[in-house]
Amino acid sequence: MATERPLPNLWHATAPAGPQTAQLAGDLTTEVAIIGGGFTGLSAALHLAEMGVKAKVIEARMIGHGGSGRNVGLVNAGMWVKPEDLIATLGTTAGNRLLTELGDGPSLVYDLVAKHGIECEAVRNGTLHMAVGAEGLQDIRDREAQWKKRGAPVEVLSADRAHALSGAEGFTGALLDRRAGTIQPLAYARGLARAALAAGAEIFTDTPLLAAERQGDLWKLKAGLGTLTARYVILATNAYGSLVPDVPWKEYRQELTILPFFQFATNPLPDHIAAKILPERQGAWDTGLVMTSFRMDRQDRLIFGSVGRLDALAAGTHRAFAARSLRKLFPYIGDFRFEYWWDGRIGMTTNNLPAMHVLAPNVVSVSGYNGRGIAPGTVFGRALAHHVTGDASAVPLAETPVTPDPWRSLKSAFYHAGAQAKHFIDRRF
Repeated sequence: MATERPLPNLWHATAPAGPQTAQLAGDLTTEVAIIGGGFTGLSAALHLAEMGVKAKVIEARMIGHGGSGRNVGLVNAGMWVKPEDLIATLGTTAGNRLLTELGDGPSLVYDLVAKHGIECEAVRNGTLHMAVGAEGLQDIRDREAQWKKRGAPVEVLSADRAHALSGAEGFTGALLDRRAGTIQPLAYARGLARAALAAGAEIFTDTPLLAAERQGDLWKLKAGLGTLTARYVILATNAYGSLVPDVPWKEYRQELTILPFFQFATNPLPDHIAAKILPERQGAWDTGLVMTSFRMDRQDRLIFGSVGRLDALAAGTHRAFAARSLRKLFPYIGDFRFEYWWDGRIGMTTNNLPAMHVLAPNVVSVSGYNGRGIAPGTVFGRALAHHVTGDASAVPLAETPVTPDPWRSLKSAFYHAGAQAKHFIDRRF
């Protein structure tokens, strides 16, 4: 799980200021109450407001407090699961629909950025899935073949071409996906919030949900310093559901295994170094057993991430691994220092796919983005907005019952300890 103490998060330092919001106070009513002020909740609020539906968001902390403000910022298409595996899990009709919706997910994100003038360092030059060894190269070749059958603009690059586009040593190839790109994730979340407010939604921050009670056809939510009565509730907390107390639908929290993920950001690199690393500014991640990611920001900082939590015992190990990795991947990097570091939670499901639930009468959720929060969160926020306004088929997932994972706590602990052990050893020689 993510640490809750303040850490020097680059996105907080460089995002434009968010809109002015306040804590909920008094007794308010709305058509749709949205719990969670991240990508999903803010997308839902924006699309509801644009349809003329009264929507209010309650966020326990601040806009983008959870994964939306800790994300790597890769706007990927589809899910991590390969297309054919996704169809094998969901079936042909449902699988194809989800692949289409999420394959088009980056277009929705960048269209919203353009439409609402969101300043979020948006770059759409694709992403690079870097292959580690022969096995990794076969993996990305499989992905290329499966996506190309669907007409997606993807291409496996040779080791030399992968080196040219990434600037990184040691990879056997890369899958370039031209649908994708990068953004400053917290800036995007704040931009969605500003757009939602302009469209007529309301957002309350520092407003934790304290209790929920069904009263006839309505839900009465005790939150912050007041109450919010609504006909529909969208639960959009995903991996940060621990901020939601023992409400009647609390069992959904038992479905997600928490995968911790950290990031370190360097000082702005000299021009001649920054020009060699991801010169076209794609974001990158690899096929390694314990995944790593790297990207640049607009100020030419190099941002490196991997699995792990920056707690008191593990932070030193992960910092040393990050420094070794950058020197190994980019031998020409010279002197650098880490100016920012932070961590967050990824909500993992047993099948590595998101799940849609009707948790109680008029209470709906989609969660489990499995490391793909930006485009899917935006897509599912829009879909949930249409769902609660009467389009029962709007969500590109079948409704399923909550299926608690009895091993979730053990798996979360294993991810944390295993990543720490591997990072202690990796890239020392």
